[in-house]
Amino acid sequence: MQPIYIASYHQSEFGKLYDLSVAQILQRAVEGACGNLGIPPAALDVASVGATCHFSLNRQGLLAGLLAGIPGLEGKPIEAVENACASGGQAVLSVIQKLQLGWGEVGVAVGYEKMRDAAGKADGKLVGEALGYFSHPDEREGKTYVFPHIFAEIMQQYMDAHGVTERELAAVAVQEYANARHNPYAQMRHVELSLDQALEIGGLNRYVVPGLPLKTYDCSQISDGYAALILATPEGLRRLGLHADDCVEIAGYSQATDPLRRTCRDVLRPAGAMAAMGKAYRMAGVGPSDVQVAEVHDCFTVMGALAAEVLGVADWGGGARYWAEGLAAVGGPCAINTSGGLIAKGHPIGATGIAMIGWCAWQLLGQVPPPLQVPNARLAATFNIGGPICASVCTVLRRHG
Repeated sequence: MQPIYIASYHQSEFGKLYDLSVAQILQRAVEGACGNLGIPPAALDVASVGATCHFSLNRQGLLAGLLAGIPGLEGKPIEAVENACASGGQAVLSVIQKLQLGWGEVGVAVGYEKMRDAAGKADGKLVGEALGYFSHPDEREGKTYVFPHIFAEIMQQYMDAHGVTERELAAVAVQEYANARHNPYAQMRHVELSLDQALEIGGLNRYVVPGLPLKTYDCSQISDGYAALILATPEGLRRLGLHADDCVEIAGYSQATDPLRRTCRDVLRPAGAMAAMGKAYRMAGVGPSDVQVAEVHDCFTVMGALAAEVLGVADWGGGARYWAEGLAAVGGPCAINTSGGLIAKGHPIGATGIAMIGWCAWQLLGQVPPPLQVPNARLAATFNIGGPICASVCTVLRRHG
């Protein structure tokens, strides 16, 4: 097993890509990451691309072939991966595996989603239907918007099990909107949100499912966006003219998948997620208390709470209070989602897992905006999920030097 380093990260602003085609999106992602290093795409040996709604919303398959259409990538080992909302993280693991197999020394992981039309408008019903395919067929009946409904049930389950209030969970969204104000890539960077606003029912904020606690501000965004990471082995860094001390190592990584049917398992103790995070920590030779910064998959506020528990920075049932007490903020023991998270930064599904890793790399390199910068951070963790806490991709990043 060779060390794997992040040589470059590039992303779009999250929100709207207007009339860009899928081919144009992928080309911009690759060329942006290569441009950071002053290299052509031909310098890349392997690639993987992650996306989720390309068939249902973009009428496009064989994304690997579109990547191969970028001059310099033709004839190389490229694959498309889909693991619901964990597709981006899966693309990163796919590139790592190719490098570990000796298929090359430098590779690019690309993720994207185009969920809005050429005018930047989202068809909520169409998007909801497309995302609903990533749930178990037996758990869709009677649900107009499948995933918000499923996570509204999980939110109620979490509140009942741990005595947590809507106010404590709303603190996740409030912290993330505050972070997004300083992130130039964040979809909701022009929006302010107070705790009272997050709880008040009226206007944009409403209960998504009658009788369940999930509100509009508890939800992540419908987003367009792309992201790309260039990864390299030690020999790959040498080829690129880089030194390991100036880069971030993906020191631990793992993936696990639980059964898709939610009702046959304990989603409040997600076994696959816990296993993947534990394996990533062990591979890196560290534990939760060593991590100063994390990016997690808060598709809904309850996942922000659960993710703190999966990371191990909060005890079981203590995730919501970790946020409510301000411990997830910059300056806390482990700052979580300083980017604004999926709730305020945005959630272009295939790009999400890559963007988590990329933002953490920027944190460790001291390259995020000053109000969001965690001082002297050396270790970071990411937790990317797909489906109803079904597929989990976890990483641990280390800064050398």
